[in-house]
Amino acid sequence: MMLTVYYDGKCGLCRREIEYYKRVAPADRFVWLDIANDPAGLADLDISQADALRRLHARDASGTIYVGVAAFVAIWQALDYWRYLALIMKLPFLQPLAALAYDRFADYRFSRLAHCQIALKSAK
Repeated sequence: MMLTVYYDGKCGLCRREIEYYKRVAPADRFVWLDIANDPAGLADLDISQADALRRLHARDASGTIYVGVAAFVAIWQALDYWRYLALIMKLPFLQPLAALAYDRFADYRFSRLAHCQIALKSAK
């Protein structure tokens, strides 16, 4: 199953993590779209560049969109060894806690990066 991942290529942490996933991922499972440098990939979605920069987004072949921790889980499910973390993360009590922590971190990161603030102002 193909998964399209919309990531912030201007964020050093985000970029390094995605580069790692690219190295270990099967070539036929992912499309990686750097929406910070080229937001055109968002054109067919109802997601602003600012919203896409705030949280990791992914879309599967059926059109289901995953946001935040759910997007990470979708990525991990398609990666050898990471599959086990995806299974653990799906535990009923763990995913909401991880989502809360991720959302706080993502909001903090978004507020500190100039390109994210520019995208936010452009969206208004």
